[in-house]
Amino acid sequence: MASPEECRNALDRLAESLAGADGAVRGAADLDRTLSCHVTDLGLTYTGRLRRGTIDVDDAVRRGPPAERAQIRLAMASDDLLALVDGRLNFAVAWGSGRVRFEAALRDLLRLRSLL
Repeated sequence: MASPEECRNALDRLAESLAGADGAVRGAADLDRTLSCHVTDLGLTYTGRLRRGTIDVDDAVRRGPPAERAQIRLAMASDDLLALVDGRLNFAVAWGSGRVRFEAALRDLLRLRSLL
């Protein structure tokens, strides 16, 4: 099990990678949506915003859901979060097998599909 600090660092690395992307990836992430990532084994939910092609993580909520329901919601175990960000776990495979939950409006799912 990864620590809360390792998970936060992984989210920061993901934000840096996304901010440095160009082309179709950058365009797909050019949304303005609230975002949450629930780390199931830690009982911790990181909240933030996907905007201008990057992720701004602004809070971590322990024990219970965040005050507001995010427009894009992810949920996974801490080790899976690290593996996804490090490229050791394919998102589509993890999502298809139930290791990762991803919820968003249909329009956002279609737009974000190139990131998955």
